Amino acid sequence: MSDARELFEARDWDAAGRIGRLRVPRAGVTVETPALLPVVNPHIQTIPPRALAEEFGAEILITNSYVLHGSEELRETVLEQGLHDLLDFPGAIMTDSGSFQLAEYGEIDVTNEGILEFQRRIGSDIATPVDLPTPPGVSRERAEEELETTQRRLEDAAAFEAGEMLVSAPVQGATYPDLRERAGGHAADTGLDVFPVGAVVPLMNEYRFGDVVDVVAAAKRGLGPAAPVHLFGAGHPMMFALAVAMGCDLFDSAAYALYARDGRYLTVRGTEHLADLDYLPCSCPVCTEYVPEEIRESDERERLLSKHNLHVTFGEIRTIKAAIRDGDLLELVEARARGHSAMLDGYRALLEHAEQLERTDPGSKGTFFYLSSESAQRPEVGRHHQRLARFSTPETVLLAEDGTPDGEREAYDERWSVLPPFGPVPPGLAETYPLSAEVPDRTDDRAYEAAATGVARVVEANPGTEWTLVCRDWPDAALDRVPARVELVRVGSESTSE
Repeated sequence: MSDARELFEARDWDAAGRIGRLRVPRAGVTVETPALLPVVNPHIQTIPPRALAEEFGAEILITNSYVLHGSEELRETVLEQGLHDLLDFPGAIMTDSGSFQLAEYGEIDVTNEGILEFQRRIGSDIATPVDLPTPPGVSRERAEEELETTQRRLEDAAAFEAGEMLVSAPVQGATYPDLRERAGGHAADTGLDVFPVGAVVPLMNEYRFGDVVDVVAAAKRGLGPAAPVHLFGAGHPMMFALAVAMGCDLFDSAAYALYARDGRYLTVRGTEHLADLDYLPCSCPVCTEYVPEEIRESDERERLLSKHNLHVTFGEIRTIKAAIRDGDLLELVEARARGHSAMLDGYRALLEHAEQLERTDPGSKGTFFYLSSESAQRPEVGRHHQRLARFSTPETVLLAEDGTPDGEREAYDERWSVLPPFGPVPPGLAETYPLSAEVPDRTDDRAYEAAATGVARVVEANPGTEWTLVCRDWPDAALDRVPARVELVRVGSESTSE
């Protein structure tokens, strides 16, 4: 067990997403995050683990120590050879403990200490204790009781002599945000190394991405920004960008193989059935070499689909890293959200936590693109509104949207432009981030409402200034937010002055 701050370094940030480096001492490697951990079944390997590293660039994978522990075929072999030799994988290997089987079947035949010792003996690089995955929808009483059990087991895991093996600390608490936050704080205090947010698979299976966001946001509040976070069971590439923007660093996926077995074809917008495809909308090696009919009729169908699914999944991870580096992760999240209504729920839930995202969001990055009414809730907008309260203003200020008449401009000490959704733009800042934003000419009501909030913020912070606002086509809901002491000049087809 090591200091998490020594193990994990976050480098490039965007919202709560980051490119980081997770040092895995026992494996002697450093994993770049966000990272995908392909799930490997030690008995059935459609894609050999070495191929995951050499063909797809996998730096880390996950397998189930409980399955190995109970395997008459492999138990003694893995104890003798070690996990890395058994799987023939050069990177880091994380192991699960049987908690999934516990959630599915109600009991397992190992103890917490026993499975941790087994993971240590077989050479696991990141071990997992036996937590209790509490499903959504249970009573608060049950959630609290099971969380107490999980926390006791985490404390036992923290006392376990793990050597160089890292040990994870799962964060439970069902769908009760306060329990998740409390669990995150407790997990961080144990001094364990990696922090999986558990029991979210039922939510993802039901496409409840808004609830997933709320659960992760609560866990992150408890864990703090320095902790490396693993989102257990997040295997579909369409939700990776959203999960990264929430602050998740590691994802384990069995979807690439499970979906292939059922003839399902992954895309970043959702899932297609191979039987329904006339064209393959992808440029991976599989999709450029074959047509759908050839894959459908091939004896290698499952392997080919698995390879395509892996190419799409790893490709999305690379796309996300590029977006973080370029500073347009939230634009990518929005693009993915427009592919599925449930993802849009998740994006809207994410923006409800804008204040939390703003704490780690860089103050300057790539151009802000206003893509929809949701963009008005982004953390950059809230940050600008907060900064407006810090500006000192002269006796008279004219606020005017670009393209509106200035009136008798010389009658005012200063003229500030107004840019929806940010609101007032102090002189000289129009070319700075995020005020250099690309905003459509035909914007929406929410952008004007956000701009009016910015007007109210700077007016309230400067009570000795006389303000005039010149605006065009602002909806009543926006005008209602403008303080009454602001002289309002409305221009357009029905120009009025108030």
